Amino acid sequence: MLNPAAHSDRASSLEDQIQSLSDDLEVRLSKMPGDAERIARTAAREGFTTIIAAGGDGTINEVVNGIISSAIPGVSLGILPVGTMNVFALELGIPMNSLRKAWEIIVEGELGHIDLPRCETKEGSRYFVQLAGVGLDAEVVRRTSRQSKKVFGPLSYLLSLAQVVFRKPSPIMMESDDGKVRKGSFVLIGNGRFYGGPFKMFRSGSSSDGLLDVLVFQNQSPWDLLRYMHAILMGHHTELGDVEYFQTASLHLDSEGMVPYELDGEMVGYLPLSFKLEQAALPVIVPRGL
Repeated sequence: MLNPAAHSDRASSLEDQIQSLSDDLEVRLSKMPGDAERIARTAAREGFTTIIAAGGDGTINEVVNGIISSAIPGVSLGILPVGTMNVFALELGIPMNSLRKAWEIIVEGELGHIDLPRCETKEGSRYFVQLAGVGLDAEVVRRTSRQSKKVFGPLSYLLSLAQVVFRKPSPIMMESDDGKVRKGSFVLIGNGRFYGGPFKMFRSGSSSDGLLDVLVFQNQSPWDLLRYMHAILMGHHTELGDVEYFQTASLHLDSEGMVPYELDGEMVGYLPLSFKLEQAALPVIVPRGL
């Protein structure tokens, strides 16, 4: 399942490179948002036992939701990292700069099972694989166009951040599985260690421990964001007095304002919402010995 937009300047060449990896591959292209999910669901129902997401985290998200919504058991996910960002591939130790090496993992790797967080709203439910963001993070994603990502790459997110950094956030209320209620300015929810690239945001994060990792940031001024970024780069952000890190099997979030949320780097909607974890729900091909 190839997302040509991930590298539109060389999409045709990329398709040829992927097709040349094996005669057993059938390459299908997504042309617009939602295509990858629909095509993956159809492929699973056609009898394909492995569906490979060739794109960024957004493509992986769509393919995973397509596999799950097909209701066909035993369909596994493979990954060929392509696109603006592929944090999930980084999480699994899949090479980011070599299609051939990533393909070798698909052929020679082993089958693992990861937890899948399910996001529930009044409109329905949707899964994420690596990360969800509520508040500032999601607002940045909302303002970052596909065209901007093509032109500026990861820098496009910083440009969008500059547009929203002076806005006053609506407080976010959240309740964890132990009934404890917390409040914050913006929230990150992880299903692994990494966020936004090689940043280990969640020190105890794992996609197979049955728990969501949650970071709650209390403040959002330009100075606070600079302070957070420095602490993240130094690896001690969870030691800050206005940052709380905890784990939970479920989480409910709400706000009196219009607070957006994103799943795996794609803007989805607005609060309220709930997260619940489905353990070992997704078969994924991973490097041996992971």
